[in-house]
Amino acid sequence: MRDIIFISLENWDGVWRRNQFLCAEWMRRFPRMRILFVGRPRDASYALRTGAIHSFKATALRQSDEYKGLTLLNPLKLMPNSFAVGRHINAELLLRQVNSAVKKIGLRDPLLWINDHFASHLVGRVGERAAIYDITDDWALMGASSSEERQRVRVADAEMCSKADLVVVCSEALEKSRKANCRRIVRVSNGVDADHYPVCRVPRARGTVPVFGYLGSLHGERLDFGLIQALATSWPQCKVVMCGPCMLTEYERSLLGALPNVEVLPEVHYRDVPGVLASFDVCILPHRKTPFTESLNPIKLWEYLASGRPIAATSVAGFRDFSHLCNLGDGAAGFVAACRAAYREDGSKAESRVAVAESNSWRSRVEDLLEVFRQESWVGAPFGKWAATDGVAVAESRSEVSAVGTDSLNSSLGEVALESNWR
Repeated sequence: MRDIIFISLENWDGVWRRNQFLCAEWMRRFPRMRILFVGRPRDASYALRTGAIHSFKATALRQSDEYKGLTLLNPLKLMPNSFAVGRHINAELLLRQVNSAVKKIGLRDPLLWINDHFASHLVGRVGERAAIYDITDDWALMGASSSEERQRVRVADAEMCSKADLVVVCSEALEKSRKANCRRIVRVSNGVDADHYPVCRVPRARGTVPVFGYLGSLHGERLDFGLIQALATSWPQCKVVMCGPCMLTEYERSLLGALPNVEVLPEVHYRDVPGVLASFDVCILPHRKTPFTESLNPIKLWEYLASGRPIAATSVAGFRDFSHLCNLGDGAAGFVAACRAAYREDGSKAESRVAVAESNSWRSRVEDLLEVFRQESWVGAPFGKWAATDGVAVAESRSEVSAVGTDSLNSSLGEVALESNWR
Protein backbone atom coordinates (compact mmCIF):
# COMPACT_ATOMS: atom_id res chain seq x y z
CA MET A 1 0.00 0.00 0.00
CA ARG A 2 1.26 3.49 -0.81
CA ASP A 3 2.02 6.08 1.84
CA ILE A 4 -0.71 8.68 2.39
CA ILE A 5 -0.82 12.42 2.96
CA PHE A 6 -4.09 12.90 4.87
CA ILE A 7 -5.49 16.45 4.97
CA SER A 8 -8.10 16.40 7.73
CA LEU A 9 -10.73 18.81 9.01
CA GLU A 10 -10.05 17.61 12.57
CA ASN A 11 -7.10 16.78 14.76
CA TRP A 12 -6.12 13.26 15.64
CA ASP A 13 -7.44 13.06 19.21
CA GLY A 14 -9.50 10.84 21.46
CA VAL A 15 -12.79 11.58 19.69
CA TRP A 16 -12.55 9.20 16.75
CA ARG A 17 -14.26 10.07 13.50
CA ARG A 18 -14.17 8.62 9.99
CA ASN A 19 -10.61 9.83 9.39
CA GLN A 20 -9.12 8.01 12.37
CA PHE A 21 -10.99 4.80 11.63
CA LEU A 22 -9.78 4.69 8.02
CA CYS A 23 -6.17 5.47 8.93
CA ALA A 24 -6.15 2.99 11.80
CA GLU A 25 -7.46 0.21 9.56
CA TRP A 26 -4.89 0.96 6.85
CA MET A 27 -2.05 0.89 9.39
CA ARG A 28 -3.34 -2.29 10.98
CA ARG A 29 -3.44 -3.95 7.60
CA PHE A 30 -0.21 -2.50 6.21
CA PRO A 31 2.27 -2.11 9.09
CA ARG A 32 4.99 -0.67 6.86
CA MET A 33 2.94 2.14 5.37
CA ARG A 34 3.36 5.71 6.59
CA ILE A 35 0.72 8.39 6.97
CA LEU A 36 1.25 12.12 7.35
CA PHE A 37 -1.94 13.28 9.11
CA VAL A 38 -2.41 17.05 8.75
CA GLY A 39 -4.82 18.36 11.39
CA ARG A 40 -6.05 21.79 12.39
CA PRO A 41 -3.56 24.66 12.09
CA ARG A 42 -1.82 26.43 14.94
CA ASP A 43 -3.51 29.76 14.34
CA ALA A 44 -1.17 32.65 15.17
CA SER A 45 -3.70 35.41 14.46
CA TYR A 46 -6.33 33.72 16.65
CA ALA A 47 -3.81 33.23 19.47
CA LEU A 48 -2.93 36.91 19.37
CA ARG A 49 -6.56 38.05 19.28
CA THR A 50 -7.72 35.82 22.12
CA GLY A 51 -4.57 35.44 24.19
CA ALA A 52 -4.72 31.66 23.71
CA ILE A 53 -0.95 31.39 23.40
CA HIS A 54 -0.99 27.88 24.93
CA SER A 55 -2.80 26.52 21.85
CA PHE A 56 -0.09 27.98 19.63
CA LYS A 57 2.81 26.33 21.45
CA ALA A 58 2.02 22.76 20.39
CA THR A 59 4.72 20.89 18.49
CA ALA A 60 4.05 21.20 14.77
CA LEU A 61 5.38 17.82 13.60
CA ARG A 62 5.44 14.81 15.90
CA GLN A 63 5.31 11.04 15.92
CA SER A 64 2.06 9.45 17.09
CA ASP A 65 2.18 7.52 20.35
CA GLU A 66 -0.46 5.10 19.01
CA TYR A 67 0.89 4.05 15.62
CA LYS A 68 4.46 3.63 14.46
CA GLY A 69 3.82 4.82 10.90
CA LEU A 70 1.67 7.83 11.82
CA THR A 71 3.13 11.35 11.88
CA LEU A 72 0.95 14.26 12.98
CA LEU A 73 1.29 17.78 11.61
CA ASN A 74 -0.44 20.89 12.92
CA PRO A 75 0.80 23.54 10.48
CA LEU A 76 1.35 27.19 11.27
CA LYS A 77 -1.36 29.60 10.07
CA LEU A 78 -0.30 33.24 10.15
CA MET A 79 -3.15 35.30 8.73
CA PRO A 80 -6.93 35.50 9.22
CA ASN A 81 -8.89 33.80 6.43
CA SER A 82 -11.39 36.65 6.35
CA PHE A 83 -9.66 38.33 3.42
CA ALA A 84 -8.24 36.99 0.16
CA VAL A 85 -4.59 37.94 0.73
CA GLY A 86 -4.59 36.19 4.09
CA ARG A 87 -6.08 33.05 2.57
CA HIS A 88 -3.44 33.03 -0.16
CA ILE A 89 -0.58 33.42 2.31
CA ASN A 90 -1.97 30.66 4.51
CA ALA A 91 -2.44 28.34 1.53
CA GLU A 92 1.13 28.75 0.32
CA LEU A 93 2.46 28.35 3.86
CA LEU A 94 0.50 25.12 4.26
CA LEU A 95 1.91 23.82 0.96
CA ARG A 96 5.46 24.58 2.07
CA GLN A 97 4.99 22.88 5.44
CA VAL A 98 3.39 19.76 3.95
CA ASN A 99 6.19 19.38 1.42
CA SER A 100 8.79 19.87 4.15
CA ALA A 101 7.14 17.17 6.27
CA VAL A 102 6.87 14.79 3.31
CA LYS A 103 10.59 15.20 2.66
CA LYS A 104 11.52 14.79 6.32
CA ILE A 105 9.45 11.63 6.73
CA GLY A 106 10.54 10.26 3.36
CA LEU A 107 7.13 9.53 1.85
CA ARG A 108 7.38 7.99 -1.59
CA ASP A 109 4.83 8.57 -4.36
CA PRO A 110 2.00 8.93 -1.80
CA LEU A 111 -1.73 9.16 -2.25
CA LEU A 112 -3.16 12.56 -1.30
CA TRP A 113 -6.37 12.11 0.71
CA ILE A 114 -8.22 15.39 1.25
CA ASN A 115 -11.09 15.89 3.66
CA ASP A 116 -10.76 19.69 3.73
CA HIS A 117 -12.58 21.41 0.84
CA PHE A 118 -10.21 24.40 1.08
CA ALA A 119 -7.12 22.32 0.22
CA SER A 120 -7.46 22.11 -3.57
CA HIS A 121 -4.24 24.13 -4.01
CA LEU A 122 -2.29 21.08 -2.80
CA VAL A 123 -3.40 18.90 -5.70
CA GLY A 124 -0.51 18.24 -8.06
CA ARG A 125 2.00 20.05 -5.83
CA VAL A 126 3.02 17.53 -3.15
CA GLY A 127 4.40 14.74 -5.33
CA GLU A 128 1.30 12.60 -5.02
CA ARG A 129 0.41 9.61 -7.18
CA ALA A 130 -3.28 10.57 -7.11
CA ALA A 131 -5.66 12.89 -5.25
CA ILE A 132 -8.77 11.65 -3.43
CA TYR A 133 -11.44 13.97 -2.05
CA ASP A 134 -13.54 12.50 0.78
CA ILE A 135 -16.80 14.35 1.52
CA THR A 136 -18.62 13.54 4.76
CA ASP A 137 -20.86 16.59 5.24
CA ASP A 138 -22.36 19.17 2.88
CA TRP A 139 -20.94 22.21 4.66
CA ALA A 140 -22.43 24.58 2.08
CA LEU A 141 -25.87 23.73 3.49
CA MET A 142 -25.13 24.82 7.05
CA GLY A 143 -27.66 27.52 7.84
CA ALA A 144 -25.57 29.09 10.60
CA SER A 145 -22.85 30.13 8.13
CA SER A 146 -23.05 33.45 6.31
CA SER A 147 -24.12 33.44 2.67
CA GLU A 148 -20.62 34.59 1.72
CA GLU A 149 -19.01 31.70 3.61
CA ARG A 150 -21.42 29.17 2.08
CA GLN A 151 -20.57 30.48 -1.39
CA ARG A 152 -16.83 30.13 -0.65
CA VAL A 153 -17.46 26.54 0.43
CA ARG A 154 -19.47 25.79 -2.73
CA VAL A 155 -16.72 27.16 -4.98
CA ALA A 156 -13.96 25.32 -3.08
CA ASP A 157 -15.93 22.08 -3.05
CA ALA A 158 -16.61 22.26 -6.79
CA GLU A 159 -12.91 22.89 -7.47
CA MET A 160 -11.93 19.91 -5.32
CA CYS A 161 -14.45 17.67 -7.09
CA SER A 162 -13.12 18.65 -10.52
CA LYS A 163 -9.46 18.32 -9.55
CA ALA A 164 -9.61 15.02 -7.65
CA ASP A 165 -8.88 11.75 -9.39
CA LEU A 166 -11.51 10.16 -7.16
CA VAL A 167 -14.31 11.60 -5.04
CA VAL A 168 -15.51 9.51 -2.10
CA VAL A 169 -18.82 10.33 -0.40
CA CYS A 170 -20.59 8.76 2.56
CA SER A 171 -24.25 9.30 1.64
CA GLU A 172 -26.70 9.03 -1.23
CA ALA A 173 -27.47 12.75 -1.09
CA LEU A 174 -23.80 13.67 -1.46
CA GLU A 175 -23.40 11.25 -4.34
CA LYS A 176 -26.36 12.73 -6.22
CA SER A 177 -25.26 16.33 -5.68
CA ARG A 178 -21.61 15.79 -6.69
CA LYS A 179 -21.82 13.16 -9.42
CA ALA A 180 -21.94 15.52 -12.42
CA ASN A 181 -18.74 17.33 -11.42
CA CYS A 182 -16.43 14.36 -10.82
CA ARG A 183 -14.19 12.16 -12.91
CA ARG A 184 -15.16 9.22 -10.73
CA ILE A 185 -17.26 9.04 -7.58
CA VAL A 186 -17.86 6.17 -5.16
CA ARG A 187 -20.04 5.95 -2.08
CA VAL A 188 -18.38 4.45 0.99
CA SER A 189 -20.60 4.76 4.03
CA ASN A 190 -19.31 5.02 7.56
CA GLY A 191 -18.89 1.87 9.58
CA VAL A 192 -18.09 0.49 13.01
CA ASP A 193 -15.79 -1.95 14.77
CA ALA A 194 -18.51 -4.06 16.36
CA ASP A 195 -16.02 -5.99 18.50
CA HIS A 196 -15.42 -2.76 20.44
CA TYR A 197 -18.87 -2.92 22.08
CA PRO A 198 -19.33 -6.24 23.96
CA VAL A 199 -19.97 -4.44 27.28
CA CYS A 200 -23.13 -2.95 25.77
CA ARG A 201 -24.67 -6.35 25.12
CA VAL A 202 -25.04 -7.24 28.77
CA PRO A 203 -28.71 -6.56 29.58
CA ARG A 204 -29.02 -3.42 31.67
CA ALA A 205 -30.97 -3.73 34.89
CA ARG A 206 -33.95 -1.41 34.65
CA GLY A 207 -33.96 1.19 37.40
CA THR A 208 -36.63 3.62 38.44
CA VAL A 209 -35.16 6.31 36.16
CA PRO A 210 -35.21 5.53 32.42
CA VAL A 211 -32.06 6.85 30.71
CA PHE A 212 -32.27 8.16 27.15
CA GLY A 213 -28.85 9.01 25.76
CA TYR A 214 -27.30 10.76 22.79
CA LEU A 215 -23.61 10.32 21.95
CA GLY A 216 -22.19 12.59 19.26
CA SER A 217 -21.50 16.18 18.31
CA LEU A 218 -23.65 18.68 20.18
CA HIS A 219 -24.31 21.09 17.35
CA GLY A 220 -27.28 23.31 16.61
CA GLU A 221 -27.24 22.37 12.92
CA ARG A 222 -27.95 18.78 13.93
CA LEU A 223 -29.96 18.80 17.15
CA ASP A 224 -33.67 19.59 17.37
CA PHE A 225 -33.98 21.17 20.81
CA GLY A 226 -37.77 21.01 20.64
CA LEU A 227 -37.60 17.22 20.57
CA ILE A 228 -35.24 17.08 23.54
CA GLN A 229 -37.52 19.43 25.46
CA ALA A 230 -40.58 17.38 24.55
CA LEU A 231 -39.02 14.15 25.79
CA ALA A 232 -37.74 15.70 29.02
CA THR A 233 -40.99 17.46 29.91
CA SER A 234 -43.44 14.72 28.88
CA TRP A 235 -41.52 12.13 30.89
CA PRO A 236 -40.19 14.10 33.89
CA GLN A 237 -39.07 10.97 35.74
CA CYS A 238 -36.63 10.07 32.91
CA LYS A 239 -33.09 11.27 32.44
CA VAL A 240 -31.82 12.58 29.10
CA VAL A 241 -28.04 12.45 28.62
CA MET A 242 -26.34 14.48 25.87
CA CYS A 243 -22.67 13.51 25.55
CA GLY A 244 -20.09 14.69 23.03
CA PRO A 245 -17.99 17.56 21.67
CA CYS A 246 -19.96 20.71 22.47
CA MET A 247 -20.38 23.36 19.78
CA LEU A 248 -23.56 24.86 21.19
CA THR A 249 -24.18 28.58 21.44
CA GLU A 250 -24.88 30.14 24.83
CA TYR A 251 -28.56 30.29 23.93
CA GLU A 252 -28.64 26.61 22.99
CA ARG A 253 -26.84 25.72 26.21
CA SER A 254 -29.46 27.67 28.15
CA LEU A 255 -32.27 25.69 26.47
CA LEU A 256 -30.81 22.44 27.77
CA GLY A 257 -29.80 23.93 31.10
CA ALA A 258 -33.40 24.92 31.80
CA LEU A 259 -34.44 21.25 31.79
CA PRO A 260 -33.68 19.67 35.20
CA ASN A 261 -33.62 16.09 33.90
CA VAL A 262 -31.23 16.81 31.00
CA GLU A 263 -27.53 16.23 31.66
CA VAL A 264 -24.85 17.50 29.27
CA LEU A 265 -21.61 15.54 29.47
CA PRO A 266 -18.26 16.37 27.83
CA GLU A 267 -16.75 14.37 24.99
CA VAL A 268 -15.22 11.01 25.86
CA HIS A 269 -12.29 9.08 24.41
CA TYR A 270 -13.17 6.41 21.86
CA ARG A 271 -12.11 3.69 24.29
CA ASP A 272 -14.82 4.90 26.71
CA VAL A 273 -17.67 5.08 24.17
CA PRO A 274 -18.97 1.53 24.88
CA GLY A 275 -19.22 2.26 28.58
CA VAL A 276 -21.27 5.40 27.92
CA LEU A 277 -23.64 3.57 25.57
CA ALA A 278 -24.00 0.76 28.12
CA SER A 279 -25.39 3.29 30.60
CA PHE A 280 -28.32 4.14 28.28
CA ASP A 281 -31.64 2.33 28.26
CA VAL A 282 -32.34 3.85 24.84
CA CYS A 283 -29.94 5.44 22.34
CA ILE A 284 -31.58 8.52 20.84
CA LEU A 285 -31.00 10.69 17.78
CA PRO A 286 -33.07 13.91 18.06
CA HIS A 287 -31.76 15.28 14.77
CA ARG A 288 -33.36 18.01 12.72
CA LYS A 289 -34.56 17.07 9.24
CA THR A 290 -32.78 19.50 6.91
CA PRO A 291 -30.83 19.30 3.65
CA PHE A 292 -27.66 19.39 5.78
CA THR A 293 -28.59 16.39 7.94
CA GLU A 294 -29.78 14.63 4.79
CA SER A 295 -26.17 14.75 3.56
CA LEU A 296 -24.90 12.80 6.59
CA ASN A 297 -24.30 9.14 7.26
CA PRO A 298 -24.04 9.35 11.04
CA ILE A 299 -21.40 7.17 12.68
CA LYS A 300 -23.86 7.13 15.59
CA LEU A 301 -26.12 4.86 13.53
CA TRP A 302 -23.48 2.15 13.34
CA GLU A 303 -22.32 2.59 16.94
CA TYR A 304 -25.88 2.41 18.21
CA LEU A 305 -26.50 -0.76 16.19
CA ALA A 306 -23.25 -2.31 17.47
CA SER A 307 -24.39 -1.69 21.04
CA GLY A 308 -27.57 -3.71 20.48
CA ARG A 309 -29.45 -1.13 22.54
CA PRO A 310 -32.96 0.06 21.60
CA ILE A 311 -32.86 3.09 19.28
CA ALA A 312 -35.22 6.04 18.89
CA ALA A 313 -34.58 8.59 16.16
CA THR A 314 -36.11 10.97 13.68
CA SER A 315 -36.44 9.60 10.15
CA VAL A 316 -33.19 11.09 8.89
CA ALA A 317 -30.74 9.71 6.33
CA GLY A 318 -29.15 6.47 7.45
CA PHE A 319 -31.58 5.66 10.26
CA ARG A 320 -34.61 5.34 8.02
CA ASP A 321 -32.76 2.64 6.05
CA PHE A 322 -32.98 0.51 9.19
CA SER A 323 -36.51 1.33 10.28
CA HIS A 324 -37.02 -2.34 11.19
CA LEU A 325 -34.31 -1.97 13.84
CA CYS A 326 -34.96 1.63 14.93
CA ASN A 327 -38.04 3.30 16.37
CA LEU A 328 -38.61 6.36 14.19
CA GLY A 329 -40.79 9.38 14.85
CA ASP A 330 -40.93 12.97 13.62
CA GLY A 331 -42.24 16.01 15.41
CA ALA A 332 -42.48 16.26 19.18
CA ALA A 333 -45.29 13.72 19.59
CA GLY A 334 -43.78 11.28 17.11
CA PHE A 335 -40.31 11.39 18.64
CA VAL A 336 -41.60 10.93 22.20
CA ALA A 337 -43.72 7.98 20.99
CA ALA A 338 -40.63 6.45 19.37
CA CYS A 339 -38.70 6.83 22.64
CA ARG A 340 -41.49 5.16 24.62
CA ALA A 341 -41.70 2.30 22.11
CA ALA A 342 -37.94 1.81 22.29
CA TYR A 343 -38.02 1.71 26.09
CA ARG A 344 -40.73 -0.98 25.97
CA GLU A 345 -38.66 -3.29 23.74
CA ASP A 346 -38.10 -6.81 25.01
CA GLY A 347 -34.54 -7.23 23.69
CA SER A 348 -35.50 -9.41 20.73
CA LYS A 349 -33.90 -7.03 18.19
CA ALA A 350 -30.50 -6.78 19.88
CA GLU A 351 -28.87 -9.65 17.97
CA SER A 352 -30.16 -8.37 14.64
CA ARG A 353 -28.72 -4.92 15.33
CA VAL A 354 -25.32 -6.35 16.20
CA ALA A 355 -25.37 -8.56 13.09
CA VAL A 356 -25.97 -5.52 10.87
CA ALA A 357 -23.14 -3.67 12.58
CA GLU A 358 -20.79 -6.62 12.09
CA SER A 359 -21.55 -6.63 8.35
CA ASN A 360 -20.75 -2.92 8.08
CA SER A 361 -17.27 -2.87 9.57
CA TRP A 362 -14.53 -0.34 8.90
CA ARG A 363 -12.53 -3.27 7.62
CA SER A 364 -15.10 -3.87 4.87
CA ARG A 365 -15.15 -0.15 4.04
CA VAL A 366 -11.38 -0.12 3.60
CA GLU A 367 -11.67 -3.28 1.50
CA ASP A 368 -14.05 -1.40 -0.82
CA LEU A 369 -11.63 1.51 -1.09
CA LEU A 370 -8.68 -0.76 -1.80
CA GLU A 371 -10.59 -2.39 -4.64
CA VAL A 372 -11.11 1.04 -6.22
CA PHE A 373 -7.41 1.84 -5.73
CA ARG A 374 -6.54 -1.42 -7.46
CA GLN A 375 -8.79 -0.59 -10.40
CA GLU A 376 -7.03 2.77 -10.73
CA SER A 377 -3.57 1.13 -10.43
CA TRP A 378 -2.76 3.28 -7.41
CA VAL A 379 -1.48 0.40 -5.34
CA GLY A 380 0.81 -1.34 -7.81
CA ALA A 381 0.38 -4.95 -8.84
CA PRO A 382 -2.20 -6.52 -6.53
CA PHE A 383 -0.60 -9.96 -6.46
CA GLY A 384 2.68 -11.40 -7.65
CA LYS A 385 3.44 -14.95 -8.71
CA TRP A 386 2.82 -17.67 -6.19
CA ALA A 387 5.27 -17.08 -3.41
CA ALA A 388 5.62 -17.69 0.28
CA THR A 389 6.15 -15.25 3.10
CA ASP A 390 6.81 -17.03 6.39
CA GLY A 391 5.03 -20.06 4.98
CA VAL A 392 1.92 -18.16 3.80
CA ALA A 393 0.98 -18.48 0.15
CA VAL A 394 0.39 -15.34 -1.92
CA ALA A 395 -2.14 -15.69 -4.73
CA GLU A 396 -1.79 -14.31 -8.25
CA SER A 397 -5.42 -13.27 -8.61
CA ARG A 398 -8.50 -12.71 -6.51
CA SER A 399 -9.93 -16.04 -7.62
CA GLU A 400 -6.84 -17.77 -6.30
CA VAL A 401 -7.35 -16.08 -2.95
CA SER A 402 -10.50 -18.12 -2.47
CA ALA A 403 -8.49 -21.27 -3.12
CA VAL A 404 -5.93 -20.25 -0.49
CA GLY A 405 -8.63 -19.51 2.07
CA THR A 406 -9.43 -16.54 4.23
CA ASP A 407 -7.61 -18.03 7.21
CA SER A 408 -4.32 -17.84 5.31
CA LEU A 409 -4.69 -14.27 4.10
CA ASN A 410 -5.53 -11.36 6.37
CA SER A 411 -6.92 -9.47 3.37
CA SER A 412 -7.55 -10.34 -0.26
CA LEU A 413 -6.16 -6.93 -1.09
CA GLY A 414 -2.76 -6.82 0.44
CA GLU A 415 -1.68 -7.73 3.92
CA VAL A 416 0.07 -11.09 4.02
CA ALA A 417 1.85 -12.25 7.16
CA LEU A 418 2.27 -8.61 8.26
CA GLU A 419 3.87 -7.67 4.94
CA SER A 420 2.03 -5.52 2.43
CA ASN A 421 1.94 -7.19 -0.95
CA TRP A 422 1.20 -3.92 -2.70
CA ARG A 423 4.05 -2.00 -4.29
